Amino acid sequence: MSRGGQPCGRREGGTCVTEADHNEIPEIVEIPAVRDEDGRISADFLALIEAGIAAEDAPALIGLAGDLHEADVADLIEALPEDERVPLVRLLGDEFDYATLTELDEAVRLSILENLPSDTLAEGIGELDSDDAVYILEDLDAADQAAILDQLPYSDRIQLQRSLDYPEDSAGRLMQTDFIAVPPFWSVGQTIDHMRETEDLPDTFHEIFVVDPGFRLIGSVPLDKILRTKRTTKISEIMTEDPQTFKATDDREDVARAFERYNLVSAAAVDDAGRLVGMLMIDDIVDVIQEEAEEDLRGLAGLGDEEISDTVLVTARSRLTWLLVNLCTAGLAATVISLFEAPIAAMVALAVLMPIVASMGGNAATQTMTVAVRALATRELTARNMLRVLRREVLVAFLNGMTLAVLLGTGATLWSGLPGLGMVIAMAIIINLFFAGVAGLLIPVALEKAGVDPAIASSVFVTTVTDVIGFFAFLGIAALWFGLPL
Repeated sequence: MSRGGQPCGRREGGTCVTEADHNEIPEIVEIPAVRDEDGRISADFLALIEAGIAAEDAPALIGLAGDLHEADVADLIEALPEDERVPLVRLLGDEFDYATLTELDEAVRLSILENLPSDTLAEGIGELDSDDAVYILEDLDAADQAAILDQLPYSDRIQLQRSLDYPEDSAGRLMQTDFIAVPPFWSVGQTIDHMRETEDLPDTFHEIFVVDPGFRLIGSVPLDKILRTKRTTKISEIMTEDPQTFKATDDREDVARAFERYNLVSAAAVDDAGRLVGMLMIDDIVDVIQEEAEEDLRGLAGLGDEEISDTVLVTARSRLTWLLVNLCTAGLAATVISLFEAPIAAMVALAVLMPIVASMGGNAATQTMTVAVRALATRELTARNMLRVLRREVLVAFLNGMTLAVLLGTGATLWSGLPGLGMVIAMAIIINLFFAGVAGLLIPVALEKAGVDPAIASSVFVTTVTDVIGFFAFLGIAALWFGLPL
């Protein structure tokens, strides 16, 4: 900040340079670090940005944020109050990299897109790689997409529209339509000269694709091999035949798993006829892996496609559905308890201890369920190894059940002075953990077979099983052991 409280006007290295009023000597102010020790946008840097927005000082904001990586700018935008986000984008003007929008939470991205004119969006999106442009456009409705696409050059518009025509979760939505393809009879020297002289090459690429006259993929050559080979060598002599390829219609989760399995950095995308239509890059695949992992994590908690930037109403509505389902299943557990009103009334200690049985079963089931859901998502759990995994979970449940039974049985005996009560809770724990292990594995598998996402639906049903079994086992055994009236 300058002495007058205004943001700096020009940035040089790690300093802020401003011109003092009526003085030719520049005032040098050290710019605070963009991020603090915890990796968050620092409060001092954020204060400078907010002051620049308030003063509508575009040069100062460009000096501060114009050279930042798009991921840093995205975090900066999310750290700002909602009413300052669009003004920052407008003030940055041509210095705003629209790839930043791909790093933002969906709600924040949509808010910015809705408040910028279509011609501004068209200009910014037109400078992006096709995969980033598609990522932004696919969040818009058809009318807004058309308004932006109509202002793009014909070739760019056709490429983006073709990508948008692929299914939402397909590889076609991820691929870049800019790539380098050469015929097999070219020499290495011709290929290098082509890359040097052609202006519209992709910004980043790791391999050259080799195609026949029908543009069908027949091979690929990594850049390092081209650089290590003599110029006179034919591309056909050094290319890898039948490289790893994906159809543009392939599910992106399957593509991501293949990238992970084979340690791919890039790969070709082809149409049903084998013609080369795009290039898949590891940066987009990493995003898919992260999104799928987050989706599974949210699903296990009964959450939908929720972002931290969502409004209160949107968040409440997304959570309410499974809370209502859980309410119904909780009623089933309550019904089981109501069957044992007399034993509970005759021995109050049962009411104190029965939540422990249900809670331990629920925790054990959640552990098994989490492993099962993730294994299903990564295709590690199959019909071939199902029995082996089930046997393992049953044995784990039995061993943990025995350990907890000894601890809880001893504790219940010392607390109540009734050795029989310790035996009752010990047996109930073993029974409930056994069913917890079985349910935690089989319920996600059954839901997937039924076409229901196990990450979202499993927790409600698994919790219901452990609650019902836990209450019924504990109260039922207690009633029989102590001869209590039903």
